[in-house]
Amino acid sequence: MCGIWALFGSDECLSVQCLSAMKIAHRGPDAFRFENVNGFTNCCFGFHRLAVVDQLYGMQPIRVKRFPYLWLCYNGEIYNFKQLQKQFGFDFQTLVDGEVILHLYNRGGIEQTASMLDGVFAFILLDTANRKVFLARDTYGVRPLFKVLTDDGFLGVCSEAKGLINLKHSTSLCSKVEPFLPGHYEVLDLKPSGKVASVELVKFHSCKDEPLHVACDTVEALPSGFDLETVKSNIRILFENAVRKRLMAHRRIGCLLSGGLDSSLVAAVLLKLMKEINISYPLQTFAIGMENSPDLLAARKVAAHIGSEHHEVILNTEEGIQAIEEVIFSLETYDITTIRASIGMYLVSKYIRKKTDSVVIFSGEGSDELTQGYIYFHKAPSPEEAAEESERLLKELYLFDVLRADRTTAAHGLELRVPFLDHRFTSYYLSLPAELRIPKNGIEKYLLRLSFEDSNLLPKEILWRPKEAFSDGIASVKKSWFSILQDYIDQQVDDLLLEKAAEKYPFNPPKTKESYYYRQIFEKHYSGRSSWLPHYWMPRWVKATDPSARTLKHYKSATQE
Repeated sequence: MCGIWALFGSDECLSVQCLSAMKIAHRGPDAFRFENVNGFTNCCFGFHRLAVVDQLYGMQPIRVKRFPYLWLCYNGEIYNFKQLQKQFGFDFQTLVDGEVILHLYNRGGIEQTASMLDGVFAFILLDTANRKVFLARDTYGVRPLFKVLTDDGFLGVCSEAKGLINLKHSTSLCSKVEPFLPGHYEVLDLKPSGKVASVELVKFHSCKDEPLHVACDTVEALPSGFDLETVKSNIRILFENAVRKRLMAHRRIGCLLSGGLDSSLVAAVLLKLMKEINISYPLQTFAIGMENSPDLLAARKVAAHIGSEHHEVILNTEEGIQAIEEVIFSLETYDITTIRASIGMYLVSKYIRKKTDSVVIFSGEGSDELTQGYIYFHKAPSPEEAAEESERLLKELYLFDVLRADRTTAAHGLELRVPFLDHRFTSYYLSLPAELRIPKNGIEKYLLRLSFEDSNLLPKEILWRPKEAFSDGIASVKKSWFSILQDYIDQQVDDLLLEKAAEKYPFNPPKTKESYYYRQIFEKHYSGRSSWLPHYWMPRWVKATDPSARTLKHYKSATQE
């Protein structure tokens, strides 16, 4: 995990512009480099490093003697770099996983490069010999990337939008900063002036398509057919493989553990694999919640079962409320459920950074979208519509849960790993018949739970624990976290302000005091940038006025059963 930043064709003094690069310093607390491009005095790269792989030679932009005309700045991890090196006979100069991007590009161009990478990534690749700039981002946007491109060809690229919004340029002070789309690469021509012109934006991978890099995966062809035993076995094999490949790190590995199905499965498989490869230190797991909240109690049970070194962070209401503004600044969104869920994750990440030496943090993001884990999937009109909704959620992850998971951890210099969003695992799960994937017997994620039922990885009551939204599970059953937030915010926002909300904020107008409060804070830091959020996250097929699962009729707390 790190922070990348680059400018092409800047009219302003680069020493002034590079102050913007410091806005993302939290993403790479270990080192910083600012480098001009030879022959292009108005083009430069900025890089903030969190050293996880090859601590000696991992500084960027990466340049190797074999390709003196290539400059690479990337944020991410390429899990199959050794397999690609072996398959194509690449001669690496460093131990950095990202070096494989240079060799792939030299061998087969940008399309093959982006398609063959098994991992999470956002990168800027400059080819001065062919005068091209390439941008690319992984399938689910696990690693963030933003860009701004003016009419006269000034390009700014950054891991977070906050590194671009204050850039100076002669033609415009307020050009449109926008997220770079996941699963895409863009080709731009580099002119002698250092300015660029976009040539094409190409979608190189869709979540349903089996990725090209399967050809050099460590798990070979799986048995075909949709009989239940085969499917369950394939799910277990691919999920375990997804966790295994993410063990690549020179820094200590930890795991977020809410006590829900997803993080519990990740933690259990992770600990099992760490033992298999003789990692010497114990796995640290981390839970956050109010005293005796459902998440804390469930996480404690899981940690005892798997034998992790467990840490509990007690959330107090005042601390959570005080964190709202810094959380919104980190997130760059005003989405209601994202902010609610981010407060706990932000505070547990803060604890991990201050109190432990765990840096590479595993988490369960992506499972709800992939395996139809949200409560409202019980109301899907048909298995086919449920499948379509699952795909829609996956495509929008970069706006919601993946954004939350990246920003809350990156704000504290941690690197997130999300095995549920493994390309091969997700494409296989989405290839299964729609009726296999829907909730059954009143239980969501039925197929995923069933696949691990005989594994003894988790206690039965955890494996079959009903869905809790993270922002609800960290609070007591008597009073949800969202209710606590709303009670506080009711005192902060006047009724009259809410009545006139649509006039003040015509795009995505706030409909509650809570959403108005978040929007005010967002506009304070990112005025006029409301289009970064196309719409609020909200359940479908139910008449919901609030995104919390606890407001839905289907919701039933485990303590009330």
